[in-house]
Amino acid sequence: MHHEWDDAHTDHTSSATRPGPSGLAETEADWRRHLEHETPNGWLLSGNSMTQALTSGRPIHLMHITVALDAIRASGHLYASTGCLVAALYCAPLTPEPAGLRPHNLGTYLLETKTHTRTLVFEITPDAPVPPKGIDYLRLGAIHLRTYLTHRSFLTEPEDAQLRRAVLDRLRAAAPFLDALLANATGKPTPEAEFIDQLAATVPAFPFLGYLYFEVLSEYLMLNSTTLETKAYAQLGEMNNRLYKRLAFSAVQGMDQLFDLSRFNPGHEHLLQLVGQIEAGLASQVARFTRRRLSHLFASVALAPGQDAASFTFRDADFETLAVTAPHLLGQLIFREMRMIDRYPQLYLAFEQTKAFEAWDYWNTEGIPTPFNGAIPKGEIGINPAFPRSTCTVWEAETCERGLLHPTEQLDVAFVPRLTELSMTAMRRDGTGRAAGHLQRTASY
Repeated sequence: MHHEWDDAHTDHTSSATRPGPSGLAETEADWRRHLEHETPNGWLLSGNSMTQALTSGRPIHLMHITVALDAIRASGHLYASTGCLVAALYCAPLTPEPAGLRPHNLGTYLLETKTHTRTLVFEITPDAPVPPKGIDYLRLGAIHLRTYLTHRSFLTEPEDAQLRRAVLDRLRAAAPFLDALLANATGKPTPEAEFIDQLAATVPAFPFLGYLYFEVLSEYLMLNSTTLETKAYAQLGEMNNRLYKRLAFSAVQGMDQLFDLSRFNPGHEHLLQLVGQIEAGLASQVARFTRRRLSHLFASVALAPGQDAASFTFRDADFETLAVTAPHLLGQLIFREMRMIDRYPQLYLAFEQTKAFEAWDYWNTEGIPTPFNGAIPKGEIGINPAFPRSTCTVWEAETCERGLLHPTEQLDVAFVPRLTELSMTAMRRDGTGRAAGHLQRTASY
């Protein structure tokens, strides 16, 4: 169990790599070297201000926005939620300055766009420097699969049968392109425009590809941008989060209401247009990068370690075989298809609380009170509500005209090692503050 969670974490300051499938044209080490040393902002992977704050051993300052301040005051409790941080309270970094607490540009974006929320400030004092190991939600597939197999008894027989049938239907529908992804990853490239259009056409039937597509483009934009805005953030040790926000909101109508990456699927011409509007100089290489990077990443997060990617095929694969040869991909499909079950709001805690306990156990063992999104360290960071060896002080805060945060009132609240209810998660609320809840045929990020 511990090794699965270890595999799902990335330390961008380390050269260590994970076991992966065989037969790939490029290794994880090759990609780490390229991203860190051959892109304008690659140094931020290991040298960003968030990583430096974690490893310093000094108090860590974070901000969190909420629509539930009254409920928090009344209960005296703070809960974590699911999402890209698995089981942490979603936050953004703050940097103490003489005039106040300066939000990371991700935090500034949240303050500007989530005007219906209130802001909390946390000062966390760890007992030791925090290891810079971030959780990568794209690598949680094996954990999703094991959780499902362990807790299948929570499903009715018809629900379980429908879940498995839906997963296999998606795999069979997408198999030709999934095999093309493996071919590209093993050195047999598809023409760029054809690849992007096939990817876009496959996402509706295979939503997990929308998540991969978006993360690859986010990585490309943040690491390769050379605008004055990006350079200004880089001087502060921050990646430019506004780049991928612009991309997502331009690519998908309504993405600002519910951040649903299962709908992210721009075709080739649309992709070039989108990237060109964000930063013209990045459009010419985006299709080539996406083909190379997404193909490698898909193989790495889909197949079992040691599985030969060059000879593998998804055509006619059955559930039991995939559980051995491609457990990571099977788990990701189950995790997302589970949300389509009518009873998912009732089943949510049964499956997700189990993973939360495991995540907290891993973070406590590794000395991580503040886990961050390790797909790329762009500033998405959370608070482990079960960490026993740190102190935490919480304030309500206001924003001044300079955009700095100022604590106004200390709150008498404590973290509870339990996930919040699905309908109360702030990231599932629209621009008016209404809970998005459970929507049929969507897979919210």
